[in-house]
Amino acid sequence: MEENPAATAMGREKLEQILRTAVKQGASDVHLKAGERILLRINGELRPLNFPPLTPANTRSLYESIRPPTNASLEPETIREADFSISLTGAGRFRVNCFRQRGSLALVIRVIPPQVLDFKELHLPDTLERLAIETRGLILVTGATGSGKSTTLAAIIQHINRTRRAHVITIEDPIEFLFANDKASVVQREVGIDTDSFARALRASLRQDPDVIMIGEMRDTETIDIALKAAETGHLVMSTTHTTDAFRTIHRIVSAFALAEQPMVRIRLADAIRAIVSMRLLPRQDGTGLIPAVELLVATNVIRECIREEKRTAEIVDHMAKGRMFGMQTFDQDLLRLLREGLISREAALAAATAPADLELRLRLGGDEDDEEMTIVRHQFPDVPTSLDLDIPEPPPAPPPGTSPGPPPGLRKG
Repeated sequence: MEENPAATAMGREKLEQILRTAVKQGASDVHLKAGERILLRINGELRPLNFPPLTPANTRSLYESIRPPTNASLEPETIREADFSISLTGAGRFRVNCFRQRGSLALVIRVIPPQVLDFKELHLPDTLERLAIETRGLILVTGATGSGKSTTLAAIIQHINRTRRAHVITIEDPIEFLFANDKASVVQREVGIDTDSFARALRASLRQDPDVIMIGEMRDTETIDIALKAAETGHLVMSTTHTTDAFRTIHRIVSAFALAEQPMVRIRLADAIRAIVSMRLLPRQDGTGLIPAVELLVATNVIRECIREEKRTAEIVDHMAKGRMFGMQTFDQDLLRLLREGLISREAALAAATAPADLELRLRLGGDEDDEEMTIVRHQFPDVPTSLDLDIPEPPPAPPPGTSPGPPPGLRKG
């Protein structure tokens, strides 16, 4: 079959030019779809490049120009979706998702920063540095796609790499950040190239003398179960879930199991969990990029009790709001801090808030991010009578007939 001239013009060289432009413009993602111009996501917004709309032949040619040898069996005619990563000299690494839509191929390419940034550079809470020294248990980083989960996990791994003599195994689909051994020994395995699945690689990793195991995503019940076992047997396990906050993360993990197993899963999760870090990226007020708002749950005794007992799980948000001394915070507390520091706009804060009405009320009242939640504690107030049976002293008895009444109490004759 002859190559379409338009498709030939959209080969590797053209794609490299597009990706270099994306890196230069500070884009997080590149969207390539037939019938549309090339789109760059910059500061959370999609912006078109000054380039003619792509054709189906263009997107097919782009896919063929970067398809790695390991995906040789994924012919353009039969592909439905595929994940892989590519490297570009002088620009960095990119995660590619190729998929079919309306009969033609499309690609979304994520720009991976060339260097792993530390917690301060990423504007992450100091609590994460304390979590990175944990030697066992389960740490989960959660959020929507593009909220910074992979970047945060990479920062934790790099901190371990720089400070501990540990054996770190990562299981990813695909590999994103590359780690050069420092104090730690880091082994990176890619699903589809080095292993068949997360579950199979995770099970095998337990026989590879790991200290730290990072799972790119806990997608299924088997992976969750093995991850809990690894955390229970003295390893530090880190992973991600596509959940928006700590409460929904706990519910997602528990509900992945059969109803009869869920009480035991709650006990296992309560014992294993060390922290849940939930993230939302917001545009900076000065327009220079994005900044994370972070919800942090740290496993204290009361948090573990709330996980074990289903009826108490809803209390977790209140305990996070009052757990500053343990490094905990809610989304709305962090949004209030970012707003007070002038890093985000009022509109961005309210749009990202878990409870926008409550956050707006606190702003009107001039509340501080360290204030406790505005709740009424019932035991601070006396009980209100439920009837009109008030405690009024009875009147004195009437005098016997034929006698004059004495003066009222407290009065004396002059």
